[in-house]
Amino acid sequence: MARMTTTPGLTVRGATAGDLDAIARVAEAAGQRGEWTGADPAYVGHLLRYGQIAVAIDDDEIVGFGATREIAGRAGVTSMLCDLFVDPAHHGRGCGRALLTQLWPEQTTARMTFSSQHPHALPLYTSVGLDAWWPLLYLTGDPRTVRPPAGWTVELSSADAVGAFEVGWTGLDRTADHHAWTRRPNGLALVAALDGQPRAAGAAAGEGAGFGLVHLASDPRLTDAQAADAVLAALTALDGVEGHAQVCLPAPHPAVRPLLAAGWRTADMDVFMATRVDLLHARRAVPSPALA
Repeated sequence: MARMTTTPGLTVRGATAGDLDAIARVAEAAGQRGEWTGADPAYVGHLLRYGQIAVAIDDDEIVGFGATREIAGRAGVTSMLCDLFVDPAHHGRGCGRALLTQLWPEQTTARMTFSSQHPHALPLYTSVGLDAWWPLLYLTGDPRTVRPPAGWTVELSSADAVGAFEVGWTGLDRTADHHAWTRRPNGLALVAALDGQPRAAGAAAGEGAGFGLVHLASDPRLTDAQAADAVLAALTALDGVEGHAQVCLPAPHPAVRPLLAAGWRTADMDVFMATRVDLLHARRAVPSPALA
């Protein structure tokens, strides 16, 4: 990211590896702490290598950062805003908008994000052409309460094998992301098969209560019932941490009802915002809120 933008009192430029500590300080000030957040150099380093990160500078101090990553959408390649955080002490000075201008200079590209419920977020994203479409539910529960679906089996696999399945189903190579997910604490790759045929593949990872299914790609030929069963099968394969695991699902996903009926609960939610509603399939996607 060679370009640089300036607004009164602010400079925005592409991030470098030397900015990781400053980015972590901003993330922690914004309440993002722990593994696989802006405070985690492994996560930020992955985005720096495979996406793009911009930092906002005020008085020679990094006060905000944002990151984007290209992912496979229903309409082809989509630019996903993975993170946008500003030190609360610098809110209201235009940092967020300046970062978006650097990251999304072209307003014609397909763009999306999972917006938090912060009061500044939705107005900012709406102003740059994104609309709010559906909630992304952070569901948490005990995998032992999930009924194993008939005909489905789940086996541990490798990041390379899972990446190859996803290329075949979506057309975009996410192998590097699968390697990053499986390198996380408790990380593993898995493949779910229906009657012996692979139909879904993904990754689980995370620490403590954050452990769960972080991403699952599936064969686009699955029916609604099969799409739900693919998620349930993957969850039954997780041992969980003290009987707990989590998964993020679009509210319209067919796996939501059986999980709620099994006692799973919504611990949090984001809002899917995009230039088009069909950039993600709300009844198929099992996304990572950070990398989709």
